Amino acid sequence: MPAMASRGRGRRTINEINMVPFIDVMLVLLIIFMVTAPMLTPGVVDVPSVGKSKNMPKVVAQVIVNKDGTLQFKTPEATRSLNQREIGDAASRWQKGQGPESAVVISADKGVQYETVVKAMDALQKAGVQRVGLSVKQGG
Repeated sequence: MPAMASRGRGRRTINEINMVPFIDVMLVLLIIFMVTAPMLTPGVVDVPSVGKSKNMPKVVAQVIVNKDGTLQFKTPEATRSLNQREIGDAASRWQKGQGPESAVVISADKGVQYETVVKAMDALQKAGVQRVGLSVKQGG
């Protein structure tokens, strides 16, 4: 019995953590990121510059998107508040009465959600409106 007791007391516990496996894993992850990083393409949006059009329309109607998302259809004769469904039909009827040189321009406040402007453009496209443009400020 005394031999067993002395054997148990002779063991020492290891209080150190082996860092080699940790370093190996970190180096493998570093290599993976270094290899994949050049393959990723950044999400760059190439926005076209604004210039003057060569063929300016003779008659223009505006679809005005207000800050609160409401729509107005402004022609040289009158301005009417319309909803999303009515705006396309109104613009199509107006354009057919004016001829091929007429255009519809969407004017939106810069604080308006992008989705609202896209929905207005979609309504005009579905109604068959030709020559749709966006109103912008010249310069910066």
